[in-house]
Amino acid sequence: MTPEEFLRQMGLSFRDPSLLRRALTHRSYLNENPEAVEDNERLEFLGDAALDFVTAGWLYNRYPEMDEGALTRLRSALVRTEQLADFAESIGLGETLLLGRGEEAMGGRQRPAILCAAFEALIGALYLDAGIEAVIDFMKPRLVASANSIIESEKLIDARSILQMWAQSEHGVTPKYETIEAFGPDHARQFIVEVHVGKDISARGQGHSKQEAAQKAATAALKNVHSNTIWGRE
Repeated sequence: MTPEEFLRQMGLSFRDPSLLRRALTHRSYLNENPEAVEDNERLEFLGDAALDFVTAGWLYNRYPEMDEGALTRLRSALVRTEQLADFAESIGLGETLLLGRGEEAMGGRQRPAILCAAFEALIGALYLDAGIEAVIDFMKPRLVASANSIIESEKLIDARSILQMWAQSEHGVTPKYETIEAFGPDHARQFIVEVHVGKDISARGQGHSKQEAAQKAATAALKNVHSNTIWGRE
């Protein structure tokens, strides 16, 4: 799919088309095509900040009864790598990315990290081209659907949140997470994260991202603690 086809499909327009092309340019393409000017990593940085701001503002107004802790967890769920990759996939962003031949051969168009980065870069480009209101208009329907899904499926209360609540309640400490190993090729990277709660509880988890590995470590730690104890029941 060409950038022009992508814009028509999305119902978007850019006053500066070069911003969109930059947002779609992965560094692997830049390495193989010297005529390309810039990859999307700077726009990714800007888009990440814009997404945090827009999501926080939308949540604040959407859920006036929700406390700070729940708002923070829901915002984290909405802007995590996997969720942004889902947003990117839903709009066909992977199909229009400019990737190097090697990255494409290794399945780069389906890699969550690349899709997430490209979506953030798209948001950064949209912000520069049309301002924060355009970002809000673009994100609002996606935030509505995803927030409802997260709340209904109880994904808001994840293993890390449960472990933290228990650790603070029972021990007055916060779980400490440490990435102890990363291995495998770039397209199939694996991370091992270890979590410690005080001196007595520790566990490890492995995943395709540090966040996934940390969630699995928290889940493993919770298995070492009786569920009734976690919730303060007899």
